Amino acid sequence: MRVEDLVEELPVFSDPKDPGPSLPCMTIALGRTKTANAEDGESVILIGRPAEALTLWLKEAGIEKGDVFRAIDRWGNVKKTQISPRSVNLIIKSRCKLAGLSPSEFSAHGSRSGCLTQAARNGIPLPEAMEQSRHRSVQQAASYYNGEARRSGRAGRLLV
Repeated sequence: MRVEDLVEELPVFSDPKDPGPSLPCMTIALGRTKTANAEDGESVILIGRPAEALTLWLKEAGIEKGDVFRAIDRWGNVKKTQISPRSVNLIIKSRCKLAGLSPSEFSAHGSRSGCLTQAARNGIPLPEAMEQSRHRSVQQAASYYNGEARRSGRAGRLLV
C-alpha cells in the first residue's frame, strides 16, 4: 500500500440511521490483487479508529509519499523500504504473543477471514461483508461466515 493509494473522504456519521457524531473516513485503492486488475478500481473503506490510526502512523513516521508500511530498525528509525509480507505475519504473531494470545492461532490471512467471522457475529449481511473483504466467491466467503451466522442467527432457534 502506498500513500498515493489513500483518499481522505468526508467524515461519516457514527450511526448511519441517526445523524450525530461523525467519524474520519478514507478509502484505499487496492490496485492489482489476487482477484482484480489495477484498472478495476477496487477499494476498501476505513472508518473511525482504523482511519485515525493510519493517519497518525503517517504523521508520526513522517511519511508523505511512497510505501505506507515500512521497516523500522532496532533504534526506531523508519526506513524508506516497505516491509515484506512475511514481516506482516511476524508482526501479527509477535503482537498476539505480547497480548497473551497463542501466536500459532493468528496470521495475516486469518485477519481477513476473521473479519468475515466478526461481520457474522455483528449481524452484517454476507454481501455487505464481502464488499469490504473483496471476496469474489460466495462459497469461499460463506465458509468463514456460515458457522458463526448459524450460531447467532434466528434459524437455529426456530424449534426453541
